[in-house]
Amino acid sequence: MTTLTISAARLRFRQYLVLTKPRVSQLAVFCAVIGMFLAAPGLPPWQTVVAATVGIWLLAAAAFAVNCLIEEQVDAKMARTAHRPSARGEIGALQILATSGVVGGLGMAVLHAWVNDLTMWLTFATFVGYAVIYTVILKPRTPQNIVIGGLSGAMPPALGWAAVANQVPAEAWLLVLIIFVWTPPHFWALALYRRLDFQKAGLPMLPVTHGEQLTRLHILLYSIALLATTTLPYVIGMNGLPYLACSLVLGGVFVGYAVRLYRDYSDALAKKMFRFSIIYLALLFAALLADHWLPA
Repeated sequence: MTTLTISAARLRFRQYLVLTKPRVSQLAVFCAVIGMFLAAPGLPPWQTVVAATVGIWLLAAAAFAVNCLIEEQVDAKMARTAHRPSARGEIGALQILATSGVVGGLGMAVLHAWVNDLTMWLTFATFVGYAVIYTVILKPRTPQNIVIGGLSGAMPPALGWAAVANQVPAEAWLLVLIIFVWTPPHFWALALYRRLDFQKAGLPMLPVTHGEQLTRLHILLYSIALLATTTLPYVIGMNGLPYLACSLVLGGVFVGYAVRLYRDYSDALAKKMFRFSIIYLALLFAALLADHWLPA
């Protein structure tokens, strides 16, 4: 194989990789893995963790690829997404569908063979919720799209919990609730500094349909609700004081960003809040796990 052929193959691989939104996938899979470890009193079986991680990741990748296909015309109008190979016409619709089908089918096969059917069907339902219900029905029709459709994006901890315990108890749904409440302020911060992009694309995001001021108020209210929600693992005895302290500190910083954004808006501050929100969620779930392993 010539150097030119190898370079072309690498380029093609990177194009397909972009369709799977690897950064978003990594955060989702990270939350799923935390759910796996929280579901077990000690260490969960490593074989289950590996198989569930691979299966969930593959189905997430398939869902993101379908999302890119459905939104290729919208993505082409937005600076943030115009680089995607689907938006640039570098990968055709049939190729994307075939890839998504193969990757998603492989993910379901892995979950069925080495995890359990509950995880397989929950992950498939999440695939449908994101790729179809959110992308096709909600996103182009209502400014509350990210709120209503946020459930599919909030499911990873439940998927991870189901993989180890073969059930989804109240504790797992509490983790889902945390991500569900986190999603609107996280995404609306992005929508604020990218509002012209969304307006150009014709998407009814809250800053476009109802203005910046109302969006900033919604971000503040959801941030306060998030701070309260993240204390619930301590309230129900799922986690202890070390987690509570971490959740209050992280939540305080999050609310601080929201207050500053509400009082004195700038695109730069909205971008900082969006980036911090990603770090916030990762640190919060890491605190959940660290506290879970602390001696009683």
